[in-house]
Amino acid sequence: MKPLPHIYEVKLAGGPKGYAAVAAAGLGELRTAPPPEFDGPGDAWSPEQLLIAAVESCFLFTLRAVAAASKVEFTALELVGQGKLERKEGVTRFTEIVLRPLLTLPAGADAAAAERALDKAKRACFVTASLTATVRMEPEIMVADGGVAS
Repeated sequence: MKPLPHIYEVKLAGGPKGYAAVAAAGLGELRTAPPPEFDGPGDAWSPEQLLIAAVESCFLFTLRAVAAASKVEFTALELVGQGKLERKEGVTRFTEIVLRPLLTLPAGADAAAAERALDKAKRACFVTASLTATVRMEPEIMVADGGVAS
């Protein structure tokens, strides 16, 4: 890892109506719009979905680092993230994000060590650490020999 601080720049282009486009150096444009719940078209990434995707992506990349440092092998991660947007005390914000990882381990792997790695990844993810929403995890671990460990 390069020394901190890191600076990230994303550019947005949009007008008074319709879609907006976000882009960053070396990356293609991503079309965004409000979700249907805010009268958007429902056919483009919304800021709400992008936030959950950022949490999920950060979780996976943090898990990779934690697993490598802990010598925990895994073969796949499927992750469903769900965010709850509520109005509390006059502010609309995400109040809870639930991560439901399904971690697949190779045969003979230590499921308890994998569960500790999942927990550490949740705590170490800097995107999650930057949020005020409660983030909780409902993990499931599957060992390649077909057994479900948790």
